[in-house]
Amino acid sequence: MGNKPVHDLPGIGRALGSRLQSSGITHARDIEGRFLVYNQNQEKFGTWLKDTCGANAKQQRDCYNGLREWTRNNL
Repeated sequence: MGNKPVHDLPGIGRALGSRLQSSGITHARDIEGRFLVYNQNQEKFGTWLKDTCGANAKQQRDCYNGLREWTRNNL
């Protein structure tokens, strides 16, 4: 994930990315960290994403699936 901007993640565009940045979450690795803290639990991760930046169900699912795939291939 490195220094990839948060808005480059699947499901996270410019609007949600701006909201996340306002919360101090600026890099994709920050969201990946939260994903791992929740032990890749889709419900917990989705709820956190909704509460943090207002992500809808599709955005939550897209981000979760993208992180799950990346994690399977790289960790």
